[in-house]
Amino acid sequence: MRQNWGNISLGRRRPGTVRRLVATATGMVLVGAGLVAMAPTAGAAGDFYTPPARFASEPGSVIRSEASPLLLQIPGVGNQWPGTATRVMYTSEYQDGTPAPVTGTLVEPTAPWQGGGQRPTVVLGPGTVGQGDQCAGSKMMNFPLAIDPTKPSIAVNYTALELNLMLINGVRVFITDYIGMGTPGVHTYVNRRESGAAMLDGARAALRLSGAPADAPVGFSGYSQGGGAAASAAEMAETYAPELNVRATYAGAPPADLAKVTKGIDGTFIVGGIGYAINGLTARYPALRPVLDRETTQEGRRVLSQVATQCIGDTGLAFGFQSTTRWTRTGESLSAVIDRTPIAKKAVADQRIGRLKPNAPVLLEGAISDDVIPYGQVKQLYQDWRAQGADVAMVTNEIPPIFPGLVVNHALPMLTTLLPATNFLLGEFHR
Repeated sequence: MRQNWGNISLGRRRPGTVRRLVATATGMVLVGAGLVAMAPTAGAAGDFYTPPARFASEPGSVIRSEASPLLLQIPGVGNQWPGTATRVMYTSEYQDGTPAPVTGTLVEPTAPWQGGGQRPTVVLGPGTVGQGDQCAGSKMMNFPLAIDPTKPSIAVNYTALELNLMLINGVRVFITDYIGMGTPGVHTYVNRRESGAAMLDGARAALRLSGAPADAPVGFSGYSQGGGAAASAAEMAETYAPELNVRATYAGAPPADLAKVTKGIDGTFIVGGIGYAINGLTARYPALRPVLDRETTQEGRRVLSQVATQCIGDTGLAFGFQSTTRWTRTGESLSAVIDRTPIAKKAVADQRIGRLKPNAPVLLEGAISDDVIPYGQVKQLYQDWRAQGADVAMVTNEIPPIFPGLVVNHALPMLTTLLPATNFLLGEFHR
């Protein structure tokens, strides 16, 4: 029987509960920090990420693949827990429809699928990891942290929790790196069309590489940047990949309205994410270049150049809590500059999610106190999809504000919604 989600609330936590959640999150960070010195460099994968001069143009085609051991696995030994991973380069599309090489990781679970029918596949969209090539998750499947002393830069792959929850339930997982992450060109951060296509073509590539039937069940999942990618895939599926048997999507804290997100993130620890977005938009809208040259200061241009090669931790340490008013000639925020500049306003508006109807059930998550992704624009996405007749439910997280601007109220809801989101996806696969 299908679970009735409706519009539900994760109630306010008692102070002791909140403290335990903070301690859990902090403990995860400290454990990771203790392991940094042992991490291999992110570039250890060699030239796998350089595409051949010619490759198959059909979306979802597998260009190349190679074994990719997971954490604590012994290279060359088969059938290890929790699954067998393969690094993949596959074909997707740029915004204009031109074929694009994208990388990712396919993990075939050791656990059997206990549900009826074919084993399902979930495509995971990672949250914000940065814009530099060294941040690609597929370079860190055997170790979640990697340091590149030449930059210097520390990269983090934090998909393990969701990945392993799916694998132990017998669900095949594909994790995309997105366009321009690891592969040539700029990573087009939060580009609606390209992130959605990377997810959908990741599903196609996963089915082909695993030998699964073309009509095997597929789902999408992600949080923050990944939530936007999952939401975009959900609403693009009907027109971009109608052959896929999409069963469900979980989209946590999706940046559905980039104009509102830009205002919300300004002045926080990860304000540099605005730079990622501007770099990505400029790569696809060349007319933005003279606008940036005219409107930004030398400091602003330096920030945009520097974040293009950074991972999110690097960006936070370098530019955290700055106001974008420091980056513009007029002293306005970048949001204000975008709002009064037609070409910039259009480029941002093109990224709006919610204008198309998902063809399968969707679970959204938004947090009242989220200090990165404003709750209101997630609720608006829910309403936009409902108005089109989509099968969509929403979880509202009511954890009270904790150190606003430090991104705690963005990270904690990801952890608290992890199990409900997994149960939602599994429930749809078991139908």
